[in-house]
Amino acid sequence: MNRKIVTVLMVVSVLVGAAGMYAGLQWFGHGPAAAVPSVQNPLTDNTEEAAPKESPKKTAAQMEKIQQAYEIISSRYVEETDAEKLIEGAIQGMVDTLEDPYSVYMDKDTAEQFTQSLESSFEGIGAEVGMQNGKVTIVSPFRGSPAEKAGLQPNDQILKVDDQDIEGLDLYEAVLKIRGEKGTVVTLEIQRPGVQEPFNVDVTRDTIPIETVYSETIEQDGKKVGYIQITSFSQDTGKDFQEQLAALEEQNIDGLVVDVRGNPGGLLDQVQIIAAELVTKEKPYVQIEQRNGEKQRFFSSLTEKKPYEIVTLIDKGSASASEILAGALKEAGNYEIVGDASFGKGTVQQALELGDGSNLKLTLYKWLTPDGNWIHNDGVKPTVPVKQPDYFYANPISMEEDEELALDTNSEKVKNIQVMLKGLGFDPGREDGYFSKETEDAVKSFQAENDLSTSGKVDSQTAEQLQAQLLEAVRAKENDVQLKEAIKTLFK
Repeated sequence: MNRKIVTVLMVVSVLVGAAGMYAGLQWFGHGPAAAVPSVQNPLTDNTEEAAPKESPKKTAAQMEKIQQAYEIISSRYVEETDAEKLIEGAIQGMVDTLEDPYSVYMDKDTAEQFTQSLESSFEGIGAEVGMQNGKVTIVSPFRGSPAEKAGLQPNDQILKVDDQDIEGLDLYEAVLKIRGEKGTVVTLEIQRPGVQEPFNVDVTRDTIPIETVYSETIEQDGKKVGYIQITSFSQDTGKDFQEQLAALEEQNIDGLVVDVRGNPGGLLDQVQIIAAELVTKEKPYVQIEQRNGEKQRFFSSLTEKKPYEIVTLIDKGSASASEILAGALKEAGNYEIVGDASFGKGTVQQALELGDGSNLKLTLYKWLTPDGNWIHNDGVKPTVPVKQPDYFYANPISMEEDEELALDTNSEKVKNIQVMLKGLGFDPGREDGYFSKETEDAVKSFQAENDLSTSGKVDSQTAEQLQAQLLEAVRAKENDVQLKEAIKTLFK
């Protein structure tokens, strides 16, 4: 299957899309760390501004106060000030008071640099990123991306980029450091929830595919299952989905699995196209709520359900637009949802130009499920909860060139090595982080099978081989417990 290069919409990558955070790509709401933030188009064209609560007189007085502060600082501060920086800081300060990780101000220079980066290349690490609690956070790595191959996971916090502390940088600045030319390596210092010490992850940048829909048929017990994976919601996702669904239906499928695991989101209008193919008009497939509480409800024109069952696959990397689709299939379609609870982004952002090349990506709406639920922070809950095997969640091992893990070592790294060994069929005897004799024997067996020196010690070469084989195991459909359960659920 042809995988085109991914285009980034300059939507700061997470807006509506996947977790509405920025990720490096920019697909509305998420950016892939090919990292770029994204801006998202709302489902509605209604952009009327609500009237200010304050009277014009009070507003004028407040603006005068800001003017006075500006003049006092400009004329009396102990050192010379930069007028432009003061204005930029005032705007940034207003955005910061919102305490909304999805609302971001981008000055003219940053916007230009970011736009040029998007126009000149679609290269990066392929992960959606956003701001959470002041930290640049992975929303979701894209399927098959360098970020996924390197073992990055949703909710990983990026502390440093190539040994440079990024604390205090805004999302755009951080994203531009993470992005880079294909083939170059970026070292990210990661803090992972549940892991005591930060660790380094080397990611080799690459071009990020723009093709977002992949399909195939799976034979199961005499039944033909249509499988469609949506990796993000880009400009042509809806059309591609329609074409591939039609091709599957021509093969007389008996059921359909829609997989949005690891999908950080994207363009809302593309979700509309897909939802309208699968959900009937009895209920809205999504509701958009404005600040005054008014809701717009969006309906399909479909009058009859598909002649086959549909199951949706989600996980903690499914965000924003993915959650809209999953919520529609669950509540409007009354279809089963299999997997883990999704990310939990229930807001919609839009990029608003400020007239001088700068822009404000601002949260303008909430989105609600067909039944009126706001899933923000909670996510869409699966009707059939299923976890993948433990080794699917193993942390990457960062080893120094001369570092070794050996008998009687006790650490988080050893624990991850044990999880990997067990997942690959080499019994380490325990999984508590203590490098026992049984673990040593398992390491020796792995090394012998892979033509490595059978020292029983884990060095950088053994660790790299372990991680490479683990990734292959994670990608193998025969090990995908969630997919197996989804197919089983189709025919219950």
